Amino acid sequence: MDDRVVIALFRHGVTEENKRKAYLGWNDSPLCPESKTILISKIYQRYFSSDLQRCIRTTETLFPTTTPHLLKELREMNFGTWEGQTYEDLKENSLYRQWLGDPFSHFPPEGESFHEFSTRVDTGWSKITDEVLKSNLQSCAVITHGGVIRYFLSKYAPCPKEFWAWQATHDQGYEMIFDRESLRRGRRCTLLSVVPLTANEHG
Repeated sequence: MDDRVVIALFRHGVTEENKRKAYLGWNDSPLCPESKTILISKIYQRYFSSDLQRCIRTTETLFPTTTPHLLKELREMNFGTWEGQTYEDLKENSLYRQWLGDPFSHFPPEGESFHEFSTRVDTGWSKITDEVLKSNLQSCAVITHGGVIRYFLSKYAPCPKEFWAWQATHDQGYEMIFDRESLRRGRRCTLLSVVPLTANEHG
């Protein structure tokens, strides 16, 4: 049996709020028309998605014949009262400036701290890896959000880099390749590769 396990990470398509550069966490926003025509040439054995509509709709576009396992734990950080606001809206807010300066020590009003966010996301990862190991899967895809992908890469990519050093764009995904024992023990993956997404010119 192949000892490798592939866990692929994909960010949802571009939304209307993303275009405005607004904070979009637990609120939702429709996908832009161009996000409904993206294509991927890969398939996986199992699919996991954030339960927010922008991720569900992206899964339907990328993997139209699948039914993903929805996990609330894979949601983006909750930005509380800052949801839907932009930098321009918030730049005079002293707490916002403190948060920009040290997002690990400060958090949005009525939102999540980084500790709360990371603890929740860790729970989602445990659910995914438990299913992978229990079902002897060799591959799965996770459709989630930029912050979640950055967190997973900072924790499990082969080369350690800080959370903010990672890019999680809408036009590519990542495949993390683990050996099964490393995945079981919560260690870093052995290989990381980029998976490009392409636009369907006929879509």
